[in-house]
Amino acid sequence: MHGVDGTGTADRAGGADRAGGADRNGRVAEFEELRPLLFSIAYRVLGSVGEAEDAVQEAWLRFDASTTRPESVRAFLSATVTRISIDVLRSARVRREKYVGPWLPEPLLDDPYQDPARAAELADSVSMAALLLLERLSPLERSVFVLREVFAFGFDEIASAVGRSEAACRQLLVRARRHMAEGRPRFEADRRERQELAERFFGALSLGDVAGLRQLLAADVRMVGDSGGKAPRLARAVAGAENAARLLAAVYPLMAEVGITFQRREVNGQPGAIFRDRDGRVLHALVLDVADGRIRTVRAVINPDKLGHLGPVADAWALDREVKRARRAARP
Repeated sequence: MHGVDGTGTADRAGGADRAGGADRNGRVAEFEELRPLLFSIAYRVLGSVGEAEDAVQEAWLRFDASTTRPESVRAFLSATVTRISIDVLRSARVRREKYVGPWLPEPLLDDPYQDPARAAELADSVSMAALLLLERLSPLERSVFVLREVFAFGFDEIASAVGRSEAACRQLLVRARRHMAEGRPRFEADRRERQELAERFFGALSLGDVAGLRQLLAADVRMVGDSGGKAPRLARAVAGAENAARLLAAVYPLMAEVGITFQRREVNGQPGAIFRDRDGRVLHALVLDVADGRIRTVRAVINPDKLGHLGPVADAWALDREVKRARRAARP
């Protein structure tokens, strides 16, 4: 009798284990299906690949540890990753206030979330220019704007995600839209125009063609480099087409001389390139902001802490010394 009871108990335990395993496997599958959406939400709120990946992982841990099944897994996980991102952003704001030099988002080569119905909103919202505009918003405004304008969440879902009433979320959205609209260029370039300008820009850059570069740059173009104090500054407050064209035309041939190459890539949905040393290690990411038929901003992310997700990172200080030696050798 004991043996039968024991066997029955073991069978029931084994069945429970198998059921529990099946349930967890189901959770894993549901989570993995939603992972691209969760990362895309977190990245737009945080502007950091690493922090977004950490927020997604924390959302999984909370989902895996929950003892009840949410009515909507998508709503639960979206709300969870949003709340985590808001908390991270609040602490990140303090760090960014102490950041050395200009702060730029971490470069993103591929947005994992694809939705043909919202392709334009998704591409626009991940650009460096848009992410920098989002930096002007409070964490709550930023989250509401991302969930509503980019991912078309309902106000009931947004209210649950940010812990505010629907009426409050509508007010947050109004303020966010106003701030975003104030900072946008009057005429934005379409994709084809951006690509054509970028092709000409990188061609002129390769040749060190000052005149070719000058005619592509807006009169008030700005060059911005984000080194975070951890790499040589790529550009020191360079503004104006003449200054920028001369600097670019002078520096790239010297970089090429020490084995630095670039690969054209879309960076944050905008034309750009990844620069590498002679061993293929990442030196920096360059992004072009195009509007009104000209390149308005040239942004370079050179902080090594922001490049690790793109591959092994180059020693920017050593390369800077090589470029300076090449410059001295080139002088008559």
